Amino acid sequence: MKLSVIKLDGKASGDVELSDAVFGITDIRGDLLARYVNWQLAKRRAGTHKVQTRNENSRTGKKMYKQKGTGGARHGSRRAPQFVGGSRAFGPVVRDHGFSLPKKVRALALRHALSSKAKSGDLVVVDSLTLKDAKTAGLRDTFGKLGWTKTLIIAGPEVDANFGLAARNIPMVDVLPNAGLNVYDILRAQKLVLTKAAVEAIEARYAEARPSRREQAAKEAA
Repeated sequence: MKLSVIKLDGKASGDVELSDAVFGITDIRGDLLARYVNWQLAKRRAGTHKVQTRNENSRTGKKMYKQKGTGGARHGSRRAPQFVGGSRAFGPVVRDHGFSLPKKVRALALRHALSSKAKSGDLVVVDSLTLKDAKTAGLRDTFGKLGWTKTLIIAGPEVDANFGLAARNIPMVDVLPNAGLNVYDILRAQKLVLTKAAVEAIEARYAEARPSRREQAAKEAA
């Protein structure tokens, strides 16, 4: 598929040919996107919630009262969870919430996310993203003219220093290098902006991926 390339000032800068294997998937699988997003959000959970167990409670371990003759239940410690100040039974402990997701599934989900933006017309390719001066006000006006409000920008192998400084205080605009490309940020952004260098890097990594059986069946049916 062919897509127009623009400059940062909005002027045309030619066309770019996008790989159908990466940007041209028509049957977008929501189940793949959901699996990737759940995996990504689970991995970033801290998992540092913790309660005191009985062996960590600083209350005394002395027997509360004698075993027999009180007419009450037989208790041995005030650290038991049924007492005020005692430990909690079966409380949360420090753990990792992450789980594994096959690399092929992750790659396929990313291609579907990129294709969903191309299919909806929310994919923009720019020639380059560099600034002479790190001026946030000027860049905010430029974004307003282009209609980039809630936007994810993939700037290439590295983010231009001035562009990154100017864009970091603009709300709802995220600027990432190629290594930061992920499904969650793509889906929650209204616009996905890629530089030509970013497109080349993405296609070099994912264009040779074999289509899934579902994609192959849809292509044969068409």
